[in-house]
Amino acid sequence: MRNIVPTVFVLAAALPFAGQGLAAERFQLERTEGGFVRMDTETGQMSFCETGSDGLACKDAGGGSPAGAGRIDALEKRIDALEKRIGELGAGTAHNALPSDQEFEQTMSLMERFMRRFMGIVKEFETEAGQEQEAAPDRT
Repeated sequence: MRNIVPTVFVLAAALPFAGQGLAAERFQLERTEGGFVRMDTETGQMSFCETGSDGLACKDAGGGSPAGAGRIDALEKRIDALEKRIGELGAGTAHNALPSDQEFEQTMSLMERFMRRFMGIVKEFETEAGQEQEAAPDRT
């Protein structure tokens, strides 16, 4: 049983480097102690197979679902949501779409009023600071 785990990892690591001949075959078998490890080259799912009187009997080595199936489903949902969001942005129907010309001008008007008032306050402080310096006697 100890030899199965390293063999499974070696097979899984070798899958991306498989040549053209391997891509044409759906399953790859590797002999281990007590049977075979079968890998589905399309999905990466692993099975442990034993030879018996009925022939080759295989059991799923991953507990029913391929490793990472939940993560793959979650990533596919995220991709779908992102593609939908991109479509909304492209059509201008999204909540965060660019503002219309009227909304832009209204925002710029508010910003201009804010800046004018802010600069007025700054000038008042500068004037007060200048008057305080003139009124204070030089004690040095």
